[in-house]
Amino acid sequence: MTPTELHPLLPSTRPRWFRFLLPILAVLAGFGLGAVLLWRGVLPIGPRQFHGTLIQSPTPLANFTLYGPDNTPVSLRDFRGKVVILYFGYTYCPDVCPATLAELKQMMAALGKQAAQVQVIMISVDPERDTAVALQKYVTHFHPSFIGLTGQSEDDILAVTTPLGIYYEKHAGTAATGYLIDHTATLSVIDKKGYLRLIYPFGIFGKDIAADLQTIIKD
Repeated sequence: MTPTELHPLLPSTRPRWFRFLLPILAVLAGFGLGAVLLWRGVLPIGPRQFHGTLIQSPTPLANFTLYGPDNTPVSLRDFRGKVVILYFGYTYCPDVCPATLAELKQMMAALGKQAAQVQVIMISVDPERDTAVALQKYVTHFHPSFIGLTGQSEDDILAVTTPLGIYYEKHAGTAATGYLIDHTATLSVIDKKGYLRLIYPFGIFGKDIAADLQTIIKD
């Protein structure tokens, strides 16, 4: 008995259409596996969905210089290579600022070792009362790596807030609180190359910021 009679489907004797059918079947099997993985949530559907507003900035954010403890000049470009989160607030803020910084503290905890690649900076909108020393003491109460910056004049602060669309205005408070300041309570995320990437509204959870930053850090 010949080999062909023993093995009727040896490659040399298979019909030509069968050889063309095999790759088609392999492709269909791949599509089937992909559909199962999508259905089970193993593969992502579409582009990454962020919890904040994604910004497609054509150029890096303009550099600025403000002042930290001991009136040391600190510039935005000093943090190239890190993801920077900018927050504008003030130490006398009764509610919004401490709530936001508490969430940023939770964000750092959720990031674990990746937190070393993130720098949180709070810029005071109250240079009249927030000295550099008082501001730094305030932010490090929430996390030792946080930095507080202020200006030597109102014009220094406006030079930073205006390009970012940050609004703030002083208004009367009480004898106990002194004047209060209404201000934009968003968070601005700047990537490692200096581009503005995300804007978060007040009330965002730290764990959601951390989930987004894990993607930004890898870029």
